Parts: sequence; C-alpha cells; structure tokens
Amino acid sequence: MEKPKFVICVSGAAETGFCGPGSFEKAEEIGAEIVRQGAIMVDGATTGFPYAAAKGAKNAGGMVLGVSPAETEYEHVNTYELPTDYHDMILYAGTGYSGRNLLLTRFADAVIVGCGRMGTINEFTIAFEDKKPIGILEGEWETDELLRNIIEKSHRAEEMRDKIVYSKSPKELVAKVIQLIDIEKKMIISARSKKA
Repeated sequence: MEKPKFVICVSGAAETGFCGPGSFEKAEEIGAEIVRQGAIMVDGATTGFPYAAAKGAKNAGGMVLGVSPAETEYEHVNTYELPTDYHDMILYAGTGYSGRNLLLTRFADAVIVGCGRMGTINEFTIAFEDKKPIGILEGEWETDELLRNIIEKSHRAEEMRDKIVYSKSPKELVAKVIQLIDIEKKMIISARSKKA
C-alpha cells in the first residue's frame, strides 16, 4: 500500500499590496515546489498569497485542498467574496476566519508562511502551539522578521528550534519542511512500534 502524501499548508496575506514586487511569483513557486516534491497543498481557499500558491500547485499538476470560513459555496463566493478556482476540493467549515485558521493548520502536517498580516500570524501561532513543522519564507516583506521576533520573545524558542526553518528560496524551503515532516513521521512510527 502506498503511504499517504504529506499535506503542507500555505499561509499568507489575502491582500498583498504591502508585500512588494515578486511576492506572487514566490507564492506560485512554493505551490509548484510542494507538488514537485511529492506533497499536497492546503490553504484557506482565499485570495492573495495562498491563491497564487494554489495556482502554482495546480499548474504543476498537483492537488490543492481549501478550507473556507464559509458554511456553503454560495456564502464563500457571495458573502466572503472568495475564489473557487485552482482547488480540487473546498471544505466549507462554517467557522468564520479564526475557526478556519485552526482547522486549516490542524489538517496539515506542516505550515509554510509567506508574506502576511494578522490572519497569517494567527495561523503561525496555532502551528507553533501545536508544535508543527514550520517553514518561513524570507522576503522583501516584514513578516519573516516579525515572526523571528515573536519566536525570540516567546520564551519557548529553544523547544521549537528544530521545528522551524527559513529560506529565501521556495525550492529549498519546501525541501527543508518536507525533511522536518519526514523526521516527525518516523518518530511517530517509532513510538507506535515501541508500544506494540
């Protein structure tokens, strides 16, 4: 039996006006690299940075799952004004944005964070609290610096030292994140076999 593919969440700003030039291209590269490196992408079924990543993943022939804050497709499109293209499936969680963020990060094996705002920081802190592998894309924006500052001032930087990776290169960042997931999965399997 084939083992399940890793699921990687892409988190980033829905409104990217402050992200600077090249942010969409970096997001598309992240989505494409997730697929090229054998994983499935999940996002918040939204606009901006995650949307560009979804586009990159689909154009690379991959699978993209979305988790919507809306209760129905109608609400997703008409109330939240969110897209449905570049996704194979969208889960209509009906939990609003904060509930969606929790489900989204919990669904994934790891989270990659690009240029973002408050919602992105919320997804990062959920992943941090859940001790998930996290990849932070460094760029012209301030998000990576802000997250470094949060990590340093959290008084828990040491316990997450081996679970957070950084890179300016989407290809390298995805490879580092997959390596972290692989290590974690092997630890889980090892712990399970010791109990058996």
